[in-house]
This record gives sequence, C-alpha cells and structure tokens, in this order.
Amino acid sequence: MAELWMNSSTFALLGDSAHNQAMVHWTGQNSSVILVLTKLFDFNLGTVTDSSLWRSLDLGRSYEKLNNRLDPGLVLSYLYVCPTNKKKILLVSDPDVDSSVVVSSDEGVSFHRQSISFLIQSLLFHPTQEDWILAYSQEHRLYFSRNFGKTWKLVHESVSSGRFYWSVTGLDEDYSLVHLEAQDPSGLLRYITCLAGSCADSRRFPFPGRVDAGSLVVQDDYVFVQVTTVGPTKYFVSYRRQPFQNIQLPKYCLPKDMHIISTDGQVLAGVQQWNENETYSLYISDRHGNYLSPALTYVRTSRSLAGVLSMDVYKVNGISGVLLANTMEGGHVRTFISFNQGQTWRLLTPPASEPHCSWASCSLHLHLRMSESPYSPDSITSSASAPGLVIATGTVGPELTNHNSRTFLSSDAGNTWTQIFDGERRVWFLDEGGALLAIPQASVPSSHLWVSIDEGRSWLQFRFSVLPLFVDGVLMEQDTHHHIITIFGHLGHHSDWQLIKVDYSSLFSKRCVSADYQPWTLLNQREPCVMGRRQTFRKRRPGSRCMLGVHELKLLSSESCTCTPYDFECEYGYERQADGRCSPAFWYRAPGTTNCTSGQPTGYRRVVTNGCQESVSDPFSPRIHQCNSGGPSGLRLSTANNDLTARPHTNVTFLIHTHEMDPSGLDVHLDFGDGVCVSLPVPSHTHTYTHSHAHTYTHSHAHTYTHSGIYRVSAHVRNNLGTATTHLFLHVICPVEQVILSAAPVLLLGQQTNLTARVLPAPPKTAVFYWWIDNHTEPVVTLEGWLLTSFQRVGGVHVSLQVASEGVVRQDSSTIRVTEAFRSMLVAFSPNLEDHNPAIPEWREDLARVVTATISQVIGLPPDQLLVCVLVGSPTAAEVFLLSPGDTHSSRTPASHTPTSHTHFSQLGSIDQELEKMSEVLVHALQKNWVQFLLRPEVKITAQLTHLGLASQVGSGHLPGISALLLFMCVAAVGAVTFLMGVPWLQVQSEEPQQKGADVMDAGRQSISSSNVPTQSSSPRISFNHASPRRLLPPPTLLKTAHGTTRPACGKTHHHLPNCTNV
Repeated sequence: MAELWMNSSTFALLGDSAHNQAMVHWTGQNSSVILVLTKLFDFNLGTVTDSSLWRSLDLGRSYEKLNNRLDPGLVLSYLYVCPTNKKKILLVSDPDVDSSVVVSSDEGVSFHRQSISFLIQSLLFHPTQEDWILAYSQEHRLYFSRNFGKTWKLVHESVSSGRFYWSVTGLDEDYSLVHLEAQDPSGLLRYITCLAGSCADSRRFPFPGRVDAGSLVVQDDYVFVQVTTVGPTKYFVSYRRQPFQNIQLPKYCLPKDMHIISTDGQVLAGVQQWNENETYSLYISDRHGNYLSPALTYVRTSRSLAGVLSMDVYKVNGISGVLLANTMEGGHVRTFISFNQGQTWRLLTPPASEPHCSWASCSLHLHLRMSESPYSPDSITSSASAPGLVIATGTVGPELTNHNSRTFLSSDAGNTWTQIFDGERRVWFLDEGGALLAIPQASVPSSHLWVSIDEGRSWLQFRFSVLPLFVDGVLMEQDTHHHIITIFGHLGHHSDWQLIKVDYSSLFSKRCVSADYQPWTLLNQREPCVMGRRQTFRKRRPGSRCMLGVHELKLLSSESCTCTPYDFECEYGYERQADGRCSPAFWYRAPGTTNCTSGQPTGYRRVVTNGCQESVSDPFSPRIHQCNSGGPSGLRLSTANNDLTARPHTNVTFLIHTHEMDPSGLDVHLDFGDGVCVSLPVPSHTHTYTHSHAHTYTHSHAHTYTHSGIYRVSAHVRNNLGTATTHLFLHVICPVEQVILSAAPVLLLGQQTNLTARVLPAPPKTAVFYWWIDNHTEPVVTLEGWLLTSFQRVGGVHVSLQVASEGVVRQDSSTIRVTEAFRSMLVAFSPNLEDHNPAIPEWREDLARVVTATISQVIGLPPDQLLVCVLVGSPTAAEVFLLSPGDTHSSRTPASHTPTSHTHFSQLGSIDQELEKMSEVLVHALQKNWVQFLLRPEVKITAQLTHLGLASQVGSGHLPGISALLLFMCVAAVGAVTFLMGVPWLQVQSEEPQQKGADVMDAGRQSISSSNVPTQSSSPRISFNHASPRRLLPPPTLLKTAHGTTRPACGKTHHHLPNCTNV
C-alpha cells in the first residue's frame, strides 16, 4: 500500500499527563466546538482527585483550558451534552470534594455553578424536552429538574439503581411521566408510574403486587417485570401499556433467568434454562411478547466489568431478520447465522481464499463482543446507512479462539466473507457508510490509519502522526457536514494527552449522482427471498470517489414471495421438525375448543417483520371458521400477581379467565369467602386478549380483606348454555408482632398445668408454636397456642415459647417455681398507693421486689422462700407465696423420694408444719401493720392482710385429691381480674382505668384472644373453613380458697388489637 499523508494537526493537553481518563464531545449542530474533560481517577480511593476542562473552537486544531473560568478547587467527574440541544452542557463535580453541577447553555462560553443537596450517581435526559433531567443519587433517591439543573425536586425515594425511565412518545399520555422501580409506602418493591413534578399526588401501580429488585425494563412498546416466590420465578410483560400478562415459555424450559436483548417489533430474549449454567438460549416472541418460542440453545454469555450480562447475539443493521450468534457446547464456541429471524441457522462460510480450510468442520467464527467505550467500535459492526456491510474480527477453523484473530468483511449481509487485515483492527463507518476507517488496537502504537471507499476491496494507508500513538479512541459526529474526526491518545504511559484533528474530505472529489450507484440484491445462499421479500438496495459503484448524501434512500424495491414454513415461527406448544414443519410438543395439550375470532390454530405464527404472501392451497395462518357457541370453558381464577398471600386492608385484584363462549346471558359472580359476593357487570369488567389458541375473556375485580385468615374464593360463570365454577384459597396474613406466655408462677411437683400463648395480632391457622421446656434440647411443637404439661423436678423451670408465622418468629419466656408445698395469702395496700400506680408491668415488678424485701426483713424469712405477685387491677393487691424451705437451694426429681414412702409423708408433714408457722408469723405482722415501706419520700405504704389463700398445698400429682390446676399469671399479666375483698376500702375494679393506657388500649377496637384451652390433652389440628369463626377466650381457671369462695387466676392484661384480627 502506498503511504499518503492526510490533512491533520496535533494538539497536546499540556499539564495533564497524570490524568488517566478523558471524555470528548462535539457540541452544537454543525458546530466547530469540541469539549474535553480529562481527570485523574484514583482506583485505590475510588474517586476523582483532579480534572481539567478544555474547549476547541476550530474543530480541534487548538484547545483552551477553562479551569480558570470555573471555581478554584472544583473537581469535575462527568461531562454531559444535552442530546436534543447540543449547545447545552452539564458538568458534575466529584461528590467527595463538592456536591454541585455546572451548566452552560452557550457551548461553554459561560458557566453557572449550582450547589445541590444530594450526590449524583447518574443522569437521564428527556428524549424531547431539552431542559428536563432525571438525576439518581447515591442515596437511591430520584430527582427532577425542569430547568437544566438549576433547581431540583425529589421524585421518589428508595429507587432501584438504573430502573427509572422517561415516558415513551406515542404510548404515555404525559411527557412528564416517569416509570420507576421503587419501594411503596408499605416497604414493598413496586413498579410505579407518576408525573415527575408531582409524584406523590399522581402515583400509580400498573403492576399489581411487588416485583423483584432490578427487574423493571421499559423499552419501546414493552414493559417487563419479574416476581420470585417460593416456586419458579414468573415473568410478566405489558404490550403498549395493556394489562400485564404472564410470559409463556415451553413447559419444561424451567427458566432460571431472563435477559431482554431487543424489542424491535417483537421480543428477543435470552433465557437460562434449567440445564444451562454458563449459557442462555435465544427465544423469540409474538408481537405482544406473551409467548416465547426457542430459536437457538447454548448461546455464549459474558459479563462486563460492571457485572452487566451480555449475550453473543448480534442483529445486522439495515437488513431485517439477519442474526449472528455464538454457541458454546463442550467448551467449543462456534458462530451461526440466520436470515429468517432465528428460524434456521447455519455456520458461516469461510473466505474462499482461506488456504487451510478444506475440511467440512472448518468455518468462520466471529467475536461478538460489545465495546464498553463509546469511542471504540464493537468487535462486530454494521450500519443501517450501509446495508449488507458487516466488519468483524474472528478466526477460521473448527471453533472460535482468542489468539491469531483477524479482521473480516462481508458486503452481502454475511453470506460470504473476505479477510481485510491480518490481525485485529478497529473499524468505523465514515460518510454515511461510504468510507471505512481502520486503526490498530489500543495496545499497539501506530502513526498510520487505513481508509477504504469501495467496501473494503482496497485500502489506502495514511500517516496521521509523526510519532506512533496509542489510540484510545476516535470521536466522530455523523450529523455534521464536516468530514473531520478527532483521534485522541498518548505517546507513552506518562505523556500528555494528544488530540489529532484529521480532515478526510480529500478522499472525495464530488457529490454522488445516479451514475455513481449500482443495484445490489440481497440473497441467502443464492435464494432471493429473505424474510418473505425480494429486496434490492442501492450501493455506490466500486472506485467512485464521491460523497454520499445524508439519509439517502438505500432500498430500491421490495416484492413479496410465496410463504414457506420458515417464514413462520412455531407457535407456542409446537416444535420445528427436521422437514421444517411445526408439530405439537409431547407436553402440549391443545385447547378443547377452537377460536372463531382468530381462527383454527395451525401451529405456525408469522415472523413479525416477514412480508411473504400465503398461497390459498397451503395457508399457515390460523383458519377463520364459523363460531360454535358453547357454555363457559377453561375457567380459571387467579390473583393479578399470581400470589396467594395478601395483607389485611390492601387491595387484592382477582382475575377470572374463560375461553371463548357464547356471551348470551353471561353472568359472572365472585365470592370472596368473607361473606361478600359480587356480580361483575360484563361490559365494565371484561377485557379481551386474542392469540392463536383461544379467545379469552378476563374479568377483574379488587377486594379488601379486613381480617387475617384463609379464605376460599369462588368464581361462578354461567351463560344460556352452561355454568362453570372454580376456587382458590387466599391466605390473608398479619405478621406476628407480640407473643405473651401465660404460666403459673408456682406449681406443685408433678401437677398438670396449661401453658397458654397469647399472640398479637391473632395468629393464622398456619402458625407453629415451639415450646422449649427447661433444659430439653428439642422443643415440643404444636399447632395451637396451648400445651398441657407437668414438671418432675423441684426448683425453677425455664419455659420459652416461639411462634413462627409467615416467616416471622417472636418469643416470650417465663420461669416457674416448682415445689412440693406452699402457702399463699392475698394482701392489699393503703389507698395512697393508687396515686402512684401507672398500671404498667415494669412498675408491678418493682413493687413486688420491694414488698418481698420488706416482708423478708420484718419476719426474718429468706427472700428465696418468698414470691410476691402484684395483681393487675385497681386498687392494687398482691399474692404472697410462702415456699417450702427445702425447695429453694436444690433441684430434685421424684426419683430421689418415692411419693408412697412413709419417709416422704413424714417430710411433707414437717414441711406443712413449717409453712403453717411461717404463715402465722406473716399474718401477725400484717395485722400489726408492720409491713411498711417508703415508695417515695414522705409516701409511706402499708400492706394489710386481705384473704388467706389455700390453707396448705402439699404433695404431687400422684396424691389423690390434689389434681386441681393452680394457674397464677403475675406481674406482666394479661387480663382483668375481679376480687371480693374483706377490707372496707378495698373494692377491686374489673379492669384498670383507661387513662393509664399502657395496659388497656382503645376499647373500641376488637379484642384479641388466645386459642381455646382444653382441659384434657388433645391433638391440635388445622381446619380450613369457608369463613373462620372468631376464636373465643377460654373460661378463667377458678381456684378453691380456704374459705370456700372462688376467684379467677391473676393474668396478663387483655390487649386490644391495633390493626387486624382473625376471622
């Protein structure tokens, strides 16, 4: 090749040799202004520590440093040019130094700095409104500016990174509409739309229910979300803002992940099937995106430095339906091409001049990598302005390798290939595709570039620099009339940035006229019909050195061909056979009725962009036929988000799906299982979705449940020809907020007792109770909130209760004193105590501790032989227990003494005598008003005897006559208690005053009760009722006193439910 000089000039950005990153932008329309931001990014600190802003007014011949026009010490991290008005520039400061934006509306002539209250992570400009910007902060907040960054307003908090989108013209009614993935007020991650300037007042939820983090995609006509539950992940799509539909994949695809590739008229998606780990399968949808059919399996994937997934799939620009993809099987990567949107694939034909490719397995394989730099092309490139021209790097052989890569070119959309460089080159399109520019890779310094004006048949080598340059990128502006590019790079690792202006206008001598063009017909291996059409394009004649016009017509003619099976995709449930025909898959069950609106299904679905003409004798599209009316069929009931759980006081949208039926006399009823049944008016609640399988009517209705429980929801549909009914069971759940364990403070050895649980709010029937008794390593598990048990050793026994419901676990604990005998009595206090009683559990605990210490000091009894239980209620009273002296320092089991032995009866008699003496001493002290203590300075409280408890409790559960259950629930008690007392001033109320509201809440709210507590052991079970009855309180346990009267056991306060109850 002859070496030529190209008109160029070099400018060095002196003083910026330490800067390791650069951003280069053209500004304006047909403007001569170029802006360059260089910066020093510290990879250890993860921040920008220095920056410089440069500006050129002469297309890059010279540059001026603008740092002196900005505030001193300002460090800039990003440079943005408004896409709809390139005269407007916005720069973002580094957040570690300063939080501000710098804006210019005159291509950098003047700047205005504006401090902001948040740290910008990314910006999104509006596609049509030049002053509207969305800014995403490092605090996961989204902000909106309507004046190009001068002022900002909060749009929404807790927004997912990269999951916010402007409105789409032609689909969204308001230009200011924003699509975003964010947490709603309840904390659930939702798909939300709202107006940017008034999001709180205009917020909508197009998808009912939560979505997975990072799943929202708004692209062209489609919106995608995914929802992961206990079962497989579900994927949903909305076409042109219609209601979301569940994306249907083949039954045994069992997807692990989905990646959207393109949405140009239909959805191309990568689906990772159950048997794939490092690869994905390529799927293609119908126009609505509802049904995906497989096109190619085991497609290779890779991830960028930022972790973004990329599939080795490439759509050739300018030619409809041409796809290239790399598959990886057994570690071998091979490149395939399709000319019919993925219906058939074949290996690439190697160049005809390839000397070492005579065997059958030899073919051309291409790298399909996407560049992460905006200044470098992808490893494969094509242009809509140059139809059929494809340039890529790759290797020839049985598989793709990463060494000895060469550069190849195809001028016929991938049918045939030629090698243009022995090694890798980066190639750009110039002059609307009329010329090609090639430069070596950035790792190889070069002072030359190569240009071709005949689609790569010949190349001219030009010198653009005196010294070899490591080229970091090329800046070109296709929308300008200047034939100028800017090459930027560096001479060495620590050299200043070099910017080289290159004028390539000398390549052309004139503007192209008709005589400079020739027709070119698109072929697929000599087959003239591609995507159902014969297409002829216009190309420049080889050797003609003329400039192409901007946006000139490329397609000369397009004629329809007769349809073949490969002009159609296999419909959902059908698979392509070896002869090209589509047959039902083994798992597919065709609907029992055909659709009289969309036709009899044939198993074929026309490729969306295919333009073939069907013959009358062999139609592939569904056949239209006379409708056969019938009764309702295919009835199915679901929630809008396919979730069978809900929260009280939130809307649940139910969908009733039916196949085609006679609408005459159509009547739809929906019974929500809570006593509410509605009839759905068909005109206002019916939506129709049509596909090739059935004509489906979908009725929807929203309902709110006020109570937790399991509800049987029923749908009844009938017309003049029949009826149909279906059901689902909906779990309305409330997370467990509090668990209260009720247990007697003192129990006799071996005595059976009921441990009861009180759960707030009332638990659903699926709650599980775990009872951890003493030192046992395994819990006792029940499905009801009670446990009948006994304790076989003397001393303190620790009981813990855990309640698990809907993924939430709550716990409460209690210690029970187990003894062989005890004595109890009831004491009251002087009236002045009521002025200091706040009616909270903590106060009762402290009062019990003071009373214990006072009695111990007055009568000389060790504190561990006393137990004081301060009762709930007013006036204040307490139960005093005198414990067996032999139980306080040991933990003995019945094995150490047989209950029927004479020795044991003697011991019990001795204990009873000692308890009697202790009781007489305490009674005497109380009668003499010796039990006194100071509650506060000058506030003396006196305890007085009110009622004797049991005369004596001795023995164990083995003794006859001692089988009554003793249930005292003290201190943090739940329950109001009524007592009949003998002291004149003592009149106990049934519940505490409401003004001491820590124990008793709003009386207007529904009260919560525990499960029924049986008197005999039984097996707990779960029952599913149509409408669950309200659970009732168990009757209070009555204790026999020495005087023959009865009294209920002291308990914890009955709190009222603040939010939801069980039905």
